[in-house]
Amino acid sequence: MTERLLDQARATALADLKGWTEVEGRDAIRKEITFEDFNQAFGFMARVAMMAERMNHHPEWSNVYNKVTVTLSTHDIGGLSSKDVTLARFIDSIA
Repeated sequence: MTERLLDQARATALADLKGWTEVEGRDAIRKEITFEDFNQAFGFMARVAMMAERMNHHPEWSNVYNKVTVTLSTHDIGGLSSKDVTLARFIDSIA
């Protein structure tokens, strides 16, 4: 069972994620990523989608032209987990 990140584990995990912010009113993190054009943004989303499927952990996101906004939270536990951190690190590695 996936567990929520609390206290020191949470602080340590979030400190390593650059550009991610906590979402007010939710136990979630968010990042907006800007690409050169729509094609790059959509390609990025396709790569994240394939990883999300492998992880069985899907982001909330939106895309407007060259911007992708990603929100991560583990819905079945109602907050942040190691799954969110793993997916955020993957996102950062390909953005």
